[in-house]
Amino acid sequence: MKIKIIWMYHTLMDLYGDKGNIEVLKTRCQKRGIDCIVDTCAIGEDKNIDDYDLFFLGGGADKEQNMIFSDLIQRKESILEAMNHNTAFLLICGGYQLFGQYYKDQDGNIVDGLGFFDYYTESSDRDHRCIGDIAVETTMDGDTFQVVGFENHGGQTKDVNQPFARVLKGHGNIYKGEYEGFMNDTVLATYMHGPLLPKNPMVADKIILRALNKRHKVDSLESINDDLENKAREVMLKRLLK
Repeated sequence: MKIKIIWMYHTLMDLYGDKGNIEVLKTRCQKRGIDCIVDTCAIGEDKNIDDYDLFFLGGGADKEQNMIFSDLIQRKESILEAMNHNTAFLLICGGYQLFGQYYKDQDGNIVDGLGFFDYYTESSDRDHRCIGDIAVETTMDGDTFQVVGFENHGGQTKDVNQPFARVLKGHGNIYKGEYEGFMNDTVLATYMHGPLLPKNPMVADKIILRALNKRHKVDSLESINDDLENKAREVMLKRLLK
């Protein structure tokens, strides 16, 4: 088996080491004998999104989001086609925001999003920036577990009708909020940097399964040793939830 990943705007949307998510996906696939092909896609580069099993878009500041916006809009139909064919999506921070209705920056400028989902994002003042370590609890594809990460965003994302997780410690979609991210059967969108997947092997495996199931019928993955990753995660959970 193999999965093909398209990593969008890899030189621009890589805030706080989001590229680490790609390394984790590759490593966990390789340990199981799954061929993992990663292609990058820059502004203006011709790629058919539907050729891929997983679409990854990391985070960036307002400057980078404005740089990629026009190119991303031009790919809207290709992205929609991929969505309709059960492509898996992992969207971090700025990537998360751009799939909603719009983003309003601190100067009041509105950047239209792709409009795939009902949520929208408005920039906050400095006193309401969401920053720090975060712990959440999610039920993802039938399994309930806790997830840790790091958030640093001024944007307040509202009207999220299908959140990724319930906040245990931290902020989430809005300052002192109750919920974090967005999720449906194929899309996981989150503010959790750090990067997310090295700290949370269960999330990484759920993403791999979603990607595999675009072209294969796979119920589970071969177990691999996650002792080190889980110990690190438990240390962070104990510190945050004490």
